[in-house]
Amino acid sequence: MSTLVCFHAHPDDEAIATAGLMMGAVDAGHRVVLVVATRGEGGLVPDDLAAGESLGDRRTAEQERAAEMLGVHRLEWLEYGDSGMAGEATNDDPGCFWQADVDDAAGRLAALLEDEAIDVLTIYDDHGGYDHPDHIAIHRVGTRFAEMRGVANVYWATMNRDLITKQMETMRDATANMPDDDPGIDPQSFGMAEADITHRVDARPYIDRKRAAMVAHASQITEDTFFLQIPPPVFEAVFGDEWFHAPGKTRDDDFIEGLFN
Repeated sequence: MSTLVCFHAHPDDEAIATAGLMMGAVDAGHRVVLVVATRGEGGLVPDDLAAGESLGDRRTAEQERAAEMLGVHRLEWLEYGDSGMAGEATNDDPGCFWQADVDDAAGRLAALLEDEAIDVLTIYDDHGGYDHPDHIAIHRVGTRFAEMRGVANVYWATMNRDLITKQMETMRDATANMPDDDPGIDPQSFGMAEADITHRVDARPYIDRKRAAMVAHASQITEDTFFLQIPPPVFEAVFGDEWFHAPGKTRDDDFIEGLFN
C-alpha cells in the first residue's frame, strides 16, 4: 500500500479536480489523505445558515461528507484564512493563505503529516489553474513541502486548456444557464496546453460518485449551477477526465495504474 496526499485550497476543489484519482487510488488499495488549506469562508454565503453557523462551519461539514463519499482515509486542515478571489481586499489579510510565508506553511504541513510515508503528492499548476491566489499558494507551499520531505512524485492538477473552449460550447448548448458571451472568461487563461499535460485520469468509472461529491458541497455548487443542470452525457464529457502535469515525467494516459510505480 502506498500513500497519496491531495493538497487543496478549499472545500469542493477536491471533488472537481481529483475525485477520480482519489477514488481510483482507494479502489487500488492505497491510502488517501486529503489536506485542505482553508475552510472556504470566503465563498458564497447561502441563505439558510443557522443561527451561530458560519460559512466555514457549513463548508467544513460539506467537506467531511464529500471526503467520506470519496473514501478518503484521513482529512486534515491547514487552518489558514480563505484569501478570496484575485484582487479582493481579503488578499491582504495577514492571516490568509495567500499571505502565508511559504517555508512556515510548508513546515506546518510537514508537522501535520509527520506520521505519513508519502509516496505521491498532488498540488496545482504554477498559476493555480486560473490565477486564484490560494491555488497559487498551494503550488508554492506544496512544492516546498515536497522538497522538505523528499517527495519525488509530485503531480500538478490542471485543466486541459485546449478542451476548455469546446467544453464551454457544449455546456452553452446544453443549458439555458450558461451565458451567451461568458464576459471576462478567457479560456486561454485556464490550465495548461494539452502538449504540456503528462497524465490523465479517466474518472468515468466514478462519474456518478464524483457528481455526488460535488453536490455534497451544496453551499457553493448548488443544484441550479449550470454544470449540474447539463445532461449526464455532457457532464461526463466535461468532468470525466482529470488532467495533471508531472515535471520530469513522460506522458502517461494510465495514471492510476502507473501512479505508484
